Amino acid sequence: MKETTSTGKNVEDAVNQALRELETEKENVEIEILDEGKKGIFGLLGAKPAVVHVRLKETPVEQVLSYLRNIIEKMGVSPGLQFEEHDRTLHINVTGENLPLLIGKRGQTLNALQFLTQLAANRYYPHYERVMLNIGDYRKRREEALTRLAERLSAQVLRTGRPVKLEPMPSYERKIIHSALAHHKQVITYSEGNEPKRYVVIDLAKR
Repeated sequence: MKETTSTGKNVEDAVNQALRELETEKENVEIEILDEGKKGIFGLLGAKPAVVHVRLKETPVEQVLSYLRNIIEKMGVSPGLQFEEHDRTLHINVTGENLPLLIGKRGQTLNALQFLTQLAANRYYPHYERVMLNIGDYRKRREEALTRLAERLSAQVLRTGRPVKLEPMPSYERKIIHSALAHHKQVITYSEGNEPKRYVVIDLAKR
């Protein structure tokens, strides 16, 4: 139960009744007074009970998920949202039909959704909470594709002796490229440019 309507001899009594039903404390709820009630003559004649509607406040994660669900539904998709939280990171996975619509070309729509969801988290959480949004198994497939790309381009750099600039990527995708070649002794990677057009450069390691 997340909300209830309760009555009592006065507003305080009605609220306390609602808190008992919801098994929570006053700071965790939103209270709407529907009727303040009436004491009546001598406390009895013409008395009218107070009526309140009490609703549990949404947690930050519930607010973020509601925000994301609303956006996706406006795109014509009915999403299933799975989440887990650890190390101040909210991992959200979207399931359902028509998922390619939510991914977009090279994940551009997905990245935009993640950006908007991060803004929502910044608003609703009392502390900084990082958001990682995934749709189906796209992130895993993208990581595998970027790792293969890093290996192929590093071979090209070794063959030609010239650096290679990759297309602009969000920070977590750049990290995949850096990690894929971190232990490569013959090439180095570094980032250049400004967000959102920051990109990775693969170059020969200095000898």
